[in-house]
Amino acid sequence: MGKLLALFPLITLFISLSIQGANQQLPSFSELAEASSPAVVNISSSKTVKGRNYGSRGFNDPFYDDFFKRFFGEPPSQGQREREVRSGGSGFIISRDGYLLTNNHVVDEADEIIVSLSDRREYKAELIGSDERSDLALLKIEADNLPVVKIGNSNQLKVGEWVVAIGSPFQLNFSVTAGIVSAKGRSIPNGSDSTYVPFIQTDVAINPGNSGGPLFNLEGKVVGINSQIYTRSGGYMGVSFAIPIDYAMDIVNQLKEGGSVARGWLGVSIQEVTSDFAKSLGMSVPKGALVSQVMPDSPAEKAGLQVRDVIVEFDGVEIVYSGDLPQTVGSVKPGSKIEAKIIREGKTKKIKIEVGQLPENFSVASASQGNKSNDLGIVVRELTFEERREIKIDHGVLITEVSPEGLAAQQGIRKGDIITYLLNERIRNTRDLSSAIEKAKENSDVAMIGIVRDGVQTFRSLKLTK
Repeated sequence: MGKLLALFPLITLFISLSIQGANQQLPSFSELAEASSPAVVNISSSKTVKGRNYGSRGFNDPFYDDFFKRFFGEPPSQGQREREVRSGGSGFIISRDGYLLTNNHVVDEADEIIVSLSDRREYKAELIGSDERSDLALLKIEADNLPVVKIGNSNQLKVGEWVVAIGSPFQLNFSVTAGIVSAKGRSIPNGSDSTYVPFIQTDVAINPGNSGGPLFNLEGKVVGINSQIYTRSGGYMGVSFAIPIDYAMDIVNQLKEGGSVARGWLGVSIQEVTSDFAKSLGMSVPKGALVSQVMPDSPAEKAGLQVRDVIVEFDGVEIVYSGDLPQTVGSVKPGSKIEAKIIREGKTKKIKIEVGQLPENFSVASASQGNKSNDLGIVVRELTFEERREIKIDHGVLITEVSPEGLAAQQGIRKGDIITYLLNERIRNTRDLSSAIEKAKENSDVAMIGIVRDGVQTFRSLKLTK
């Protein structure tokens, strides 16, 4: 017992030194936060929208509107009234003369944008340009000698590296959170063509209000723009995504020069190469992007790409996962002539491709370059091989958009429906549909249309003119 008591001071010293050593290994973010916060801003925007007026019920709520539509048809509207909708987010200043960056969804369709600095100065901001696909917006305020962030290099960012976010979660202005880089080059499609963005994944706590704020490395340089979170509850769940700053600054330069962004376009639908697919395609390793559809008159068709080709390299960049391809193609300047490496029937082949420009309306582009029926108010695309196999159908086109004012919506046709027949003609692709619509309009105002919904095919009469 005496020996143990004699060793106690040494044990205590060892534990103390161990704790001190561990503390020395952990970074301090205080200097970074103090130096960088002045260039981070809080953004609030407002817009006027029309909502239903339900009179004595006192409701003016989109959820309430949807509730009535689903269960009682059209709600008992007594007209529409205007109401102001406000939203908020974060941003950061990139030039002393007032240019700053944020997310597009923070200021989308805003009537007024107010930028608040950490010293409580407020300015009205002008929207210089925005890019919905990357969710970026460039703003300008009339001020000089502003504090600015240091721009880093997101390409040099490493998985496991410490990163820090500054923003205004839940309107708690200029909050600082920290974590590490979890992954790079993430593709997270969310309905807005964000497959073109090679997201940085982090475990930094990001919540509503952080959108558009900067992500710093330990040198105090911006390496990303906090954009999205993965959540089932509406709050932080340990996974967040940031737009790489290298990618963002290229967007900024294009917005400054021309007010719009040009991306490369190939004109194919793709899917992942599974182990089973790899075996059937004569591949030893499952990698690359499997071509499931080639759009008519697209750069891919002109270059000779075929369904079941596997793209394993594009412009010198290895394509490991299918999500790598859109990011790589999108970064290529339209009009560039590049070389792609493909695997076709087990043999490696190189082909030359002249990259096109991604159309403004990508949904229309996906529907074979504009197979949008202005009369019906729908956008369609052809089914992929995987979709055909899953729903056990060998023909049909998928409706990807339905205009609320269009004839199709008024007659109960929905997004996600599959058109299989029109005028007793089998619809195999978008060209078949366009041709059948024209024939139907020549012969009658009403045509029989076959629709597959939830795996069940039904036929109905479709009015083709107003």
